[in-house]
Amino acid sequence: MAQWQELLKLDFALQSQVRRLYEGRFPTEIRHWLCHWIESQDWGSAAVVEDAARTCFQGLLEHLQEQWSRSIQENNILQGPNFSGMRDFVVENFQEQPMNLAALLSECLKEEKKILASVAASPTCSSPVMNPQWTQLDNKVSQMKLQILELKKEVKTLEGLNEKLDYIQKTWQSKVEQNVGLAQSQDLVEQECQKRSIFINQTKHVWKPSCWLVFHPPIVLQQLVTILNEASQIITTLTGVELPEWKRRQQLACIGGPEDTSLELLHKWFTAVADILLGVREQLQKLQEQDQNYTNSSGLSTSIAEMDGFTLTLIRNLLTNALVVEKQPVMQNLLHRPLILKTGVRFKVTVRFRLFDFTRDDSKLLDVDSPNGALMAAFEHMSLKEKKARTKGSCESPLTVTEELHIIRFVTVLHHAGEKFDIEASSLPVVVISSSNQVPSAWASIMWFNMLSSREPMNLSLFINPPPLTWMQLAPLLSWQFLSVGQRPLDPDQLSMLHDKIVDNPDGLVHWTKFSKDESVWMWIDGILDLIKKHLADLWQDGYIMGFVSKQRTSSLLLNKPPGTFLIRFSESMRDGAITFSWVDHSNGEKHIHAVEPYTKKELSVLSLADAINHYTLTTQGRSSMNPLVYLYPDIPKDSAFARYYKFSGPSSTNKNIKAYVQRTLAVVSIHPTPPPSPPRDSPSMDVDVDNNTDSSQKLDEFLMDLLDFPEWSHLQTLPQESVSDSVFTFQEHGSPTQ
Repeated sequence: MAQWQELLKLDFALQSQVRRLYEGRFPTEIRHWLCHWIESQDWGSAAVVEDAARTCFQGLLEHLQEQWSRSIQENNILQGPNFSGMRDFVVENFQEQPMNLAALLSECLKEEKKILASVAASPTCSSPVMNPQWTQLDNKVSQMKLQILELKKEVKTLEGLNEKLDYIQKTWQSKVEQNVGLAQSQDLVEQECQKRSIFINQTKHVWKPSCWLVFHPPIVLQQLVTILNEASQIITTLTGVELPEWKRRQQLACIGGPEDTSLELLHKWFTAVADILLGVREQLQKLQEQDQNYTNSSGLSTSIAEMDGFTLTLIRNLLTNALVVEKQPVMQNLLHRPLILKTGVRFKVTVRFRLFDFTRDDSKLLDVDSPNGALMAAFEHMSLKEKKARTKGSCESPLTVTEELHIIRFVTVLHHAGEKFDIEASSLPVVVISSSNQVPSAWASIMWFNMLSSREPMNLSLFINPPPLTWMQLAPLLSWQFLSVGQRPLDPDQLSMLHDKIVDNPDGLVHWTKFSKDESVWMWIDGILDLIKKHLADLWQDGYIMGFVSKQRTSSLLLNKPPGTFLIRFSESMRDGAITFSWVDHSNGEKHIHAVEPYTKKELSVLSLADAINHYTLTTQGRSSMNPLVYLYPDIPKDSAFARYYKFSGPSSTNKNIKAYVQRTLAVVSIHPTPPPSPPRDSPSMDVDVDNNTDSSQKLDEFLMDLLDFPEWSHLQTLPQESVSDSVFTFQEHGSPTQ
């Protein structure tokens, strides 16, 4: 069985995890429809051999073209997948760099296997259990679908009875006139016809217009009213409970929360209830026609009209809540931080109409663009233009640019069965910036708002007087940021250290100014997140970086350990993000804790942290000594932890063709190490100086990204222009000259 088929059996949370692997990088529709072929290719080899990559690329195009040709032959262009659009996407994004495609699919297939392996290893995941609340709702919807089927059978039966009775009543008199012998049976026939008429009317006649909840014995109209009352309750649950809860999950997912944002269940329920209500209207129309066409009229026109009006009200309620923003606004080069939009930079957003399964092309802007037939509109070429600057003296906002919130509203009109439905949906609040240097502050606003505000309408003026967050709210929020960037959340010890650094008032609240302005706690954390994303993701994910640990706790952890035991922690004194390691040394009968000068992003772009640890050297009086780093805390041999990350292996990696030189390796040297002083808790805040040159480079990167639209190039960064300090990196000679 294909790996993809196994993934389709997983629960919604795990399927959402799979979907996030491809989101913004590769269409899951291609993965779905070509699953067998994709899994049969050696993408790992193709990722490093260009000829193999181009062969796989051409094979993918051929299979997509073959599927498109089949759709044309079967006249299934509108109902089937858009294979032509899929092919265009592949050509546009991977034709010049087919190895990027191979690397992407190789990575995704490996991650899929990890997800399946985690399910197999966990007995609790072998048979996923749906939320009891969802199970109950699902059962109610299924029961209503059975009821409407039974109702259709009843109405069909009534139609047959009416036809027979009408035939007898219209033809009996002529038969009596033609056959005098039948005259004596006329009274008997009339009595039988009257009985049939009474039976038919009793079968239909149920509903007392003055009261929706009082019924006679179960008959057709009573069944209709029962279905309508149940549908009304389910719609109230869908629009008043399930949809708001999904929107709340989407809010948390946007700020890094591991939430299930799948719309499949809501789509299933919305569609089922809509089908049921349309079925009710259809049966009411048939009853109305029977009442008008046959002589034994029961006089139910008024009751049927009122029921039809109530049904239409339910449909309208369902329709006006069916349009949602499935994917919130996000810039291509800032996928992990949605809802931040920069003027002049392209962003995309997707709205979805989670209701009917349209199978033909009516005049509409929403297109059938998903395997289940839901209507979607993907706006992928949107950008914002800056308005003319405000004149001096005009009404100015008391908020900074990164505290101003805006929404994007989507409006559509649906015409169905002679009715017009005005439908709209709004995005979550976005922050509009003009400089990339504003991203950290903007993201702080996005996080703060979405943790506090969960009700509609959204309070766009929240930052005029922003409420504080409790530590119970802030702790998971911070942990999600590290989970999003490095695939590993913060543990209780790390959160405890952050709590001591951030929370300093007896009420346990964290105020907006404390978090983002006065003392710039968030800017320090954001610098560390950027450091992890660019240089430390693997080490962080594997748990080798302790990270948030104070100087005092570092000493208490290391003092009782063997010499050479070290741990890796983030610098508390460098705001832009830096990392250091501390180790214990036993000399002259005393124990000493040393800490190396923190490594910054600039330095780690030249030498990885693993190589810095591997080649770290102490010098005393001009003579070098052994590497003092032996065990990663608590007792992991250094090479066991970091060997797979080494890129510079030392003298053996030098060019063997060069024989007249002393072999050398890039090394890191310290002289007389002393721990860097930790800043006092009440140290003054540090202001950020905007670097216009850096912003210009970022603008150029964003322009190129927007022009070429290659997501796979997102790892390329503008290299810093400054040279690395010679006091940190030096060349150490090893061995003697060769002849």
